[in-house]
Amino acid sequence: MKINNFSLLMTTFFSKYLPGQRNLSTNTIDSYRTSFVLFLEYYSSIFGIKPDRLQMKDISQERVFSFLDWIEKERNCCISTRNQRLAALKSFFAYVATKSPENLMLCQQIAAIPQKRTSQKSLLYFSPEGTEKLLSMPDISTWIGRRDRAILVLLYDSAARVQELIDITEIDIRTELPSTVTLFGKGRKTRTTPLSSTTATIINSFLSEKKHRFPSNQDSLLFINSRGGKFTRVGIAGILDKYVKKMKENGLSEFVPGPVSPHSLRHSKAVHLLRSGVPLIYIRDFLGHSSVTTTELYATIDSEQKRRAIENAIQIPIQETSIDWQADKDLKGWLIDLCSK
Repeated sequence: MKINNFSLLMTTFFSKYLPGQRNLSTNTIDSYRTSFVLFLEYYSSIFGIKPDRLQMKDISQERVFSFLDWIEKERNCCISTRNQRLAALKSFFAYVATKSPENLMLCQQIAAIPQKRTSQKSLLYFSPEGTEKLLSMPDISTWIGRRDRAILVLLYDSAARVQELIDITEIDIRTELPSTVTLFGKGRKTRTTPLSSTTATIINSFLSEKKHRFPSNQDSLLFINSRGGKFTRVGIAGILDKYVKKMKENGLSEFVPGPVSPHSLRHSKAVHLLRSGVPLIYIRDFLGHSSVTTTELYATIDSEQKRRAIENAIQIPIQETSIDWQADKDLKGWLIDLCSK
């Protein structure tokens, strides 16, 4: 029986290469998986080729281009999602090139497909006043309110990504001085971030109550949902949306910068650190960026800092530059003579 080379390569790509050699996180592998589920769905619906029948000979650069257009037009996905699906395909075919040399030409053609350019989205962040008002929205007379406040406070103060926050366990938190939280970020990188004394007090109080309400092991998740399970990204976003809506209902819409997401609190912390005079190199480490080039983006969006810098610059003295030519008899006479010629 002839083995389907596409099926074999796909299986080893997901079962061995991504988790073993690349050591990618579960979330990244899930994203790749979604991309190929759509890729197989596309071939099935457009060309009538079932997933178990798909061969390498059925794939071409032209069809990959067509798949990407299908992602945009038929599924109404944004350009960034299109580029994300393309990145998954490129990763797979880069792997294929090392395992199946007879498909090298195809792999090179797919590697040559450019990402589609997209406009840079403006980064939305809360002002210090807006952040303070947001963090005061939860009703701390209730358990849910106290939990939500702890989530929002830690999300802002640690500048954690949503998944990093979700994955925090109780042993990752140190509430005694010096207070810190250990975060597990992209590329399985770990960083330890300092926490303010206020945040440490809120988290310590939350932990004490949580242990009474939900007796558990020391390595249990820090935050759990109402069903006692692990939060999802949608769940954390829902908590933020609830209190942003409350701000608007309380007449505080001016402090909401737009359609914010949990990542907006990370942006907010970065901008606030920058305004406080913290060097970019330290902010890079605080955020867990691999390059300071990524962190420099915050310096370009902080218009308030630019305005202050301009105001503090040396002012050029204003001098009266207009001349009353009628008071200058020589000039007036010259103009009269010029016009009479």
